[in-house]
Amino acid sequence: MSEILVIGGGVIGLLTARELAHAGVDTTLVEMGKTGQQSSWAGGGILSPLYPWRYPDAVGRLAAWSQAVYPALATELLDETGVDPELTVNGMLVLDTEERQRALDWAARHDTAIEVLDSRQLHASEPELGPRPEQALLLPGIGQVRNPRLTRALRRAIERKVTLREQEEVLELLIEGGRAVGVRTPKGEIRAERVIICAGAWTAKLLEQLGNSPEIQPVRGQMILFYAQPGQVHHITLHRERYIIPRRDGRILFGSTLEQAGFVKRTTAEAKEELYRAAVELYPLLKRTPIEDHWSGLRPGSPSGIPYIGAYPGIDGLYFNAGHYRNGLVTGPASARLLTDLVLERAPILDAAPYALDAARD
Repeated sequence: MSEILVIGGGVIGLLTARELAHAGVDTTLVEMGKTGQQSSWAGGGILSPLYPWRYPDAVGRLAAWSQAVYPALATELLDETGVDPELTVNGMLVLDTEERQRALDWAARHDTAIEVLDSRQLHASEPELGPRPEQALLLPGIGQVRNPRLTRALRRAIERKVTLREQEEVLELLIEGGRAVGVRTPKGEIRAERVIICAGAWTAKLLEQLGNSPEIQPVRGQMILFYAQPGQVHHITLHRERYIIPRRDGRILFGSTLEQAGFVKRTTAEAKEELYRAAVELYPLLKRTPIEDHWSGLRPGSPSGIPYIGAYPGIDGLYFNAGHYRNGLVTGPASARLLTDLVLERAPILDAAPYALDAARD
């Protein structure tokens, strides 16, 4: 029997298991499919909330802590596993300037670099850009990771330190005498002294049996991938709630939709066409660039995007780390460290109160 059982093998579960293993805790991770294959694989990997000034400070604090540790994390994973997460700091360009003053005030409060570019500077920085607004905002310190490579590196980093049980769906939480003691899967029971739920969009379904589930709903997002050449697009670019992400090898991601489709993960021709039209309007060169792929993922939507991190009230030994919505990658390292601090009763890196199940979220 392990000391701790982690349910869910996305980036949040993998990072949480890694933190526990580093603390010397005997840990088992169970995943219904393969690790890193749900929203952690499907997202863009931007290491910032989109339009970060719109988010509550509770999200911003997790993001800021994570952004500070990502360079060391990426280097450690490369050294340990030989898999490069491709952390790339190429800045985030925001073409929507209606909230310019709000963005500047936010940057001043949080000591974050932000630049106001005029039309000439914008054209010089992105010659292939279609829109030509009079001004744009640039956050030069924002980076990205290639999320499939990150999750692959995390899996490889923990596979000798953590017991991994993939392709094993959790059917029921085992509660005895008011305490979580494990789970039941099609293969039988997995017992543990404590249980941590990191099941993303599936978290609320797992907790339904207890009668008090967090407000986490699946939100489908579809993306397309262009087979472009390196150097054609230089910055992560935001425009009208959509984003474009240039990878090191030249491939360009464009996304994404926000759809209330339950747990249906299929792609649609309508969304593909909508994304394509918006992408070529933003960067007309993409009209001459083949679409390589089109996929979807289910984000764990939560009110205001604030995740649930901490103990489940009324059940000893049960915790969760879920509901990160669109910010699992950028808030993941801080979320995993904070949850580990709480489980091991260490001094927490951040005030945990905003992430509790009964905290106000509006």
